[in-house]
Amino acid sequence: MKIAVAQFQPKDGDKSYNLSIIRELAESAKVKGADLISFHEMSITAYTFTQHLNLEQITDLAEEVPNGKSTQELIAISKELNIPILAGLVEKSEGKIYNTYLCVTGEGLVAKYRKIHPFINKHMSPGNEYCVFDLLGWKCGILICYDNNVIENVRATSLLGAELIFAPHVTGCTPSAMPHRDYVADEYWQNREKDPVSLRMEFDGPKGRRWLMRWLPARAYDNGVYYAFTNPIGYDGEHLKNGNSIILDPYGEVLSEIKSFDNAITISKITKEKIQLSGGWRYKNARRPELYKDIIGQNHISDTTPVWMKEESK
Repeated sequence: MKIAVAQFQPKDGDKSYNLSIIRELAESAKVKGADLISFHEMSITAYTFTQHLNLEQITDLAEEVPNGKSTQELIAISKELNIPILAGLVEKSEGKIYNTYLCVTGEGLVAKYRKIHPFINKHMSPGNEYCVFDLLGWKCGILICYDNNVIENVRATSLLGAELIFAPHVTGCTPSAMPHRDYVADEYWQNREKDPVSLRMEFDGPKGRRWLMRWLPARAYDNGVYYAFTNPIGYDGEHLKNGNSIILDPYGEVLSEIKSFDNAITISKITKEKIQLSGGWRYKNARRPELYKDIIGQNHISDTTPVWMKEESK
């Protein structure tokens, strides 16, 4: 199967614009031979700006799934282009608000996953179940952004049968306790055409790609799965994001990566044969859960507030 991952700069709350870019990039993926395409977290609505929305505002932004206008438009695009599409939005259901990621085909909704560890807006509720589904003969899973940083979520999704995990993000270039992680100054972005090297060094350094490479390949390697990582490029809200959308194999090796500062896609072929040859596949078969099931299952209070949000609330 040939999979495509995308990156683009969204517009805050402008669903029509964002869907038009999704359509444009999906068409490009289809023309280039991809069998599916995956977009970043809340790619239909944009993400970071929702931090400042009150309950009424975020409810107005949210839509029902699958009957909402955006989901139906996504299905229509998928049908027109004959390619499955994965993208995210804000969902409302039974009085609750969710950060939701969808997989659709021209036939309709295939899968829906609600972020288990949401934090961008206090009115969002967490999802409470994993998502593994069949797509084009593959078992696929979804974990949104922070969900991938909690390693138990990845292992659980893998144990449920996922061979390919879609990891839509809006991440990178934000403060952290890790040395040299911080925002990227706007001057680098504004000067990207005249001085692309300086911006690339910022994006590929510890603020962006180097941070990703500390953990993202490990998720694929330890679990023996393919990983489709997506991330916006440019501004999402007031935060500059580094893109670097990546496809990784079960060895944790980068198959392809977007290095452009523009809206773009990259495509890689994935094969099932590689999965059972990977170390992660063997390690899962070697597990002895009787030793640690009670340790891992202990009660625990979850805190997902990132450093940059704590600093802004001071």
